[in-house]
Amino acid sequence: MERYRTPRPGTPHRRTGRRRTSRPRAARRLRTAVLALTAAGGLLLTACSAGGGSDGSSKASDGSHRNGFPAPAPAAPTAGDQQGQDRFASPSPSPDHLSTFALDVDTASYEYARRTLAEGGRPDPATIRPEEFVNSFRQDYERPDGNGFSVTVDGARTNEKNWSLVRVGLATRPAGDSGERPPAALTFVIDISGSMSEPGRLDLAQKSLDTMTNRLRDDDSVALVTFSEKAETVLPMTRLGGHRGEIHHAIDSLEPTYSTNLGAGVETGYATAVEGRRAHATNRVVLISDALANDGDTDPDSILDRISTARREYGITLFGVGVGSDYGDALMERLADKGDGHTVYVSGEDDARKVFCDQLPQNIDLTARDAKAQVAFDPSTVADFRLVGYDDRQVADDDFRDDRVDGGEVGPGHTVTALYAVRTRPGAEGHLATATVRWLDPDTRAPHERSGEVETTGLWDSVWEAAPRFQVTAVAAYFADALRQGDDRWATLPGDPGLGELKDRADDLAKRTEDRDVRRLADAIGEARRGQG
Repeated sequence: MERYRTPRPGTPHRRTGRRRTSRPRAARRLRTAVLALTAAGGLLLTACSAGGGSDGSSKASDGSHRNGFPAPAPAAPTAGDQQGQDRFASPSPSPDHLSTFALDVDTASYEYARRTLAEGGRPDPATIRPEEFVNSFRQDYERPDGNGFSVTVDGARTNEKNWSLVRVGLATRPAGDSGERPPAALTFVIDISGSMSEPGRLDLAQKSLDTMTNRLRDDDSVALVTFSEKAETVLPMTRLGGHRGEIHHAIDSLEPTYSTNLGAGVETGYATAVEGRRAHATNRVVLISDALANDGDTDPDSILDRISTARREYGITLFGVGVGSDYGDALMERLADKGDGHTVYVSGEDDARKVFCDQLPQNIDLTARDAKAQVAFDPSTVADFRLVGYDDRQVADDDFRDDRVDGGEVGPGHTVTALYAVRTRPGAEGHLATATVRWLDPDTRAPHERSGEVETTGLWDSVWEAAPRFQVTAVAAYFADALRQGDDRWATLPGDPGLGELKDRADDLAKRTEDRDVRRLADAIGEARRGQG
């Protein structure tokens, strides 16, 4: 198999419409049809990640690395460098040693893959987004005191010559640390088409919404829009205080009907959200669907345009919650991206409880707007690098400090992890990389930056001797890599242990961390291994 294939240079950047000046990445294949909306819960909920200290391998500061950004131009490769090229190297290494992307905290790809494997199937490689696997697990990054981020950079060497995995970890303050969150004005857009009658779809959504209604505050508001062959506002924007019974009745009365006119649902949902928009509140549209659109406007670009317009003019963002064993992934992910939101996937009551109950304050109280990260690799020590995933979140390097260019919205209690495969120059020592995150204050829109860096001496000697949470990150990335091998645009990560060893590593980590999510990861790897025959 060809390794580390790089997309054709000059690919238009999907967010800005400009040609990318950073390393081109493979564009994600759009699956036919439908919606993948899974982040409502993310909109509503509170991150349960526990804060902790870093291992000391990164240095955080309010400035940049001594060499500044952008990184200096790379030195011309020497003959020795050419000889050091191996099967993991990119055919077209980055010309500028910069990597820039918008922050993303989606997890839908991992949860849907896990459900597919549990039911004896094999996920379509095109639906595997490695960054969503990596970001599905708790991290122990140090937390900042106020809004914004802490930055942790660390890494470990693989068993492939000169190759390492480098982790960039960003964390926001724990939920609830800054006092009372603003009130929420949430418009739920619920798919009641015939396909939602399957157990675990509309019934699960109703249970989740009932629970959520009990958890929201009296000064929060909700509206309810349904769609099948047409869309209808079942409940206009209504304050929770004194009206919970009315809201429960509206939720419990929902029944599946006919076809899925997603376009009508999005249009009516945003119209309802605009009409009920509240000043000084967090205004969100939450789309809950299996994403199997088959009626009305099914053109993704048309639907996306409506979301973009509402976001720009009214500041209303979109979050999607995906349900159902047969689920449209790609359009949902695009919709949430276009609507400045993110996606989650709910496969059962445990997932629903985690999304709608445990994470309630998350993304109602924002800590950062338009957040972007830029990693500068030192050309004197780094010969090549590759960002694992984030294909649809690439930002042109020159746009890192252009605050007109869209980034990611991040709430309290979040961690964001980016993993890189990095090939160092033979015998090189010293500074390896500096990571900088830039964001806008959610209230004043003032820009802020924070940086962290790592030296070659800060790398663990082996991935499997690193801290347990680093190992979990590596296992998740290698697992995504294994599932994506059917996609010929993908390239195997260096140090790939294979599913057999990966299962053993995950089992050991589940015992050491006593983390239920890591236990479920180990089970999913076992199911994938059995599926290989």
